[in-house]
Amino acid sequence: MRRSLPPMEQGTEVSGRIPLAVVVVDADGLVTHWSSGARKLFGRTREQALGAPAVDLMPVSGALRDEDLPDAADGALGGPRSYPTAGRARMTLAADAAQADVLWWAYPLVGPGPERLLVLAADAAGLTGGAPDERFAPGFALHTEFPGAELLAGRLPDILPNMGPATGGRIVAQVLELGYPVLEISHHERVPVTPDWGMPRYRERQARRAARLRAAEPEDRRAPEAVLDDGLDDDLERAAVRERLEFLNEVSGRIGSSLDLARTIREVTSAAVPRFADFAGTHLRAQVLAGEGFPDGPPDVTTVWHRVWVEHNDEPGRWDDTVPVGESIAFPEHTPFVQCMVTGEPVLIPYISDELGDRIAGQFEKRDLRPLINGRSILIVPLKARNVVLGFMVLLRRAGREAFDDMDRTTGAELAARAGLVLDNARMYTYQENVAETLQDSMLPQVTPRMAGCDTATRYLPGTRLGRVGGDWFDAIKLSGSRTALVVGDVMGHGLNSAAMMGQLRTAVQTVAALDLPPAQLLRNLDDLAQRLGEHYLATCLYAVYDPIRSELLLANAGHIPPVLVRAQDGRSALLDLPTGAPIGVGGVPFETATVRVAPGDRLILCTDGLVEVRGQDIGAGLAALCESAAHPAASMDDACDTVIRALAASSREKDGRGGRKDDVALLMARLNGIPSDDVAQWRLALDPEEVGRARRLVRERLLRWGLPHAVETAELLVSEAVTNAVGHAHTHHVVLRLVRTEALLCEVSDDDHELPALLTAGPDDECGRGLRVISELAREWGTSRTRQGKTVWFEQALTGPARHS
Repeated sequence: MRRSLPPMEQGTEVSGRIPLAVVVVDADGLVTHWSSGARKLFGRTREQALGAPAVDLMPVSGALRDEDLPDAADGALGGPRSYPTAGRARMTLAADAAQADVLWWAYPLVGPGPERLLVLAADAAGLTGGAPDERFAPGFALHTEFPGAELLAGRLPDILPNMGPATGGRIVAQVLELGYPVLEISHHERVPVTPDWGMPRYRERQARRAARLRAAEPEDRRAPEAVLDDGLDDDLERAAVRERLEFLNEVSGRIGSSLDLARTIREVTSAAVPRFADFAGTHLRAQVLAGEGFPDGPPDVTTVWHRVWVEHNDEPGRWDDTVPVGESIAFPEHTPFVQCMVTGEPVLIPYISDELGDRIAGQFEKRDLRPLINGRSILIVPLKARNVVLGFMVLLRRAGREAFDDMDRTTGAELAARAGLVLDNARMYTYQENVAETLQDSMLPQVTPRMAGCDTATRYLPGTRLGRVGGDWFDAIKLSGSRTALVVGDVMGHGLNSAAMMGQLRTAVQTVAALDLPPAQLLRNLDDLAQRLGEHYLATCLYAVYDPIRSELLLANAGHIPPVLVRAQDGRSALLDLPTGAPIGVGGVPFETATVRVAPGDRLILCTDGLVEVRGQDIGAGLAALCESAAHPAASMDDACDTVIRALAASSREKDGRGGRKDDVALLMARLNGIPSDDVAQWRLALDPEEVGRARRLVRERLLRWGLPHAVETAELLVSEAVTNAVGHAHTHHVVLRLVRTEALLCEVSDDDHELPALLTAGPDDECGRGLRVISELAREWGTSRTRQGKTVWFEQALTGPARHS
């Protein structure tokens, strides 16, 4: 049966009763609840409506456009809106092809159930008692605006179709928060209207006029109308000012609820329709929207503007092709839009005649604005901050509505001034976010997914504190001997200082790792550096070195959470029991190196505490959840990382109840593949120049045995140059030549000389200096590193096809 909202008492005012159709829509835009009132209004039975797209049944497409929202998920209704919408449209009913004038209100719904949108609709033809020129527009009012709010709240569950108390209560709570449906009723449009619960304001004024007429003095011989008109103009002016101030106050309360720039624009634009205008379109300078900082200088005809949002109460889709949201455009010079942006002052045209509309439309190519602007009233207001135009808003009133006047110009300018301040705050926040993210991204490494005998995958998730910048980092560093250093660290604190400190420590780890020190000694050197940099440098760090040939891990810990090792043999996962030293920067605390034997296929997971910490809970529970999620099988390393992130995020929301990760997260996962002994060849060479020829023969024989004939020529040349340098510079011991076959050919030549060779420019008559030049030209990658016994020169040769060199 069709329900109606209960009448509310407001002094002497009597509210109207509106028969309502009630519809609920899910996240996919499909109808899940359809009341009998909806059946009577729209002419579709419940069986026909359930599961059908809402836009095919009702004129509510304006409530379904959620694709641009920052927290949207998937589909048109994937993300929750934070504000309600309303509209009025004429539509053809399915039953008899008759035209219906439909008023509708739409509420966004969030929560565990499938419901995502509550729609209330009414037939405007059912409104009676108004004057012929009376017009109705749907809007919203807060429940605190009338004394009968509690009674109405108690009745709302009765109109929700076929819902249990839990679902009905959840929806009612959100309606209470977002506001009640109201009608803006205008009579002669002499005074701007304020939303009220079905009560035309002009009736209130009529009642006051009648009271004054009855109270007129008998000796006043003027006509009753003259008695009333003495104060009518002043009364109307005061009412107009009061209601405009109420409008601006209401708008100020709605906008600025978020520092998200796009959302703020939507709030500003939607606030103007339908109360102040029938159409509102907001444009921003492209660099403002992109978060590129404060724009330089005033705009001109070359300035590119981005249409961020459009709101109107015309029929759905009318404006979409001509003024699409998201379009970037430079406006023609001889148009009121450029006049507003250049002068920074509002532009008011009370009535756009056909001649003027044709002239304005003629400035635009490939679009016809005449059907949209001719016969309308237009007001263009600049959005400014610190006396610089950031954007502008175009406001239109259709024919039949009172044209914009000077009071509207003032109201629009005040609206734009408040919006400009909010937009500038959002712009500055967006700019700072972009700067912080750029800084963070520049400091995080681009880890190579495949190292010698080791596959890696990483994730970095910024936290929600202090501009999303933190001091978490990870790294994977190639070492000599086919080894890989795996690092994860966390600078204490948040913000730009922590990020800058993180960058310094990460660079220091990269530098010290090249010295090929044991993990404990590396942390010792890092601790000394942190103390020299300042007393506030504190960080946790875990440093591991994986040797794929020996199948072992060397690890040292500086106050960091322990890593997880997943065994390939049985799929079990466990935290590695490592000696835990003090954080980097404390000073005076020794570090220890632990050795762990591993097998091919084992996985090592290193992360920062932001992944496992939950407010009010011991970190041990988070580490246990990490072990459990890490043990799950996955098709790839990336899938395994995603599984860990999802599992820990879900656990955090469930146990914290606040739905958000505050700290940033760094995750590094490595699959320790190992290198089989058959893919490694090693020889000792005497300190004799004749050993260079022997080295070439050994390399040729091994590559042919490995089935790599196309790599022989280049490998012989490179090995010859490296061994020649090693034999010439070694002192008392032999030279070691090692070949390792992975996806590339790795060659290492080690000797007992501690001086690293340098890449020199050799002249035509120089007898030396060309060896490293040849290696750098022909090798895919090469480098040098110190060892405890001396140094190692290494290079990698691609094995994807025949080697090429000149």
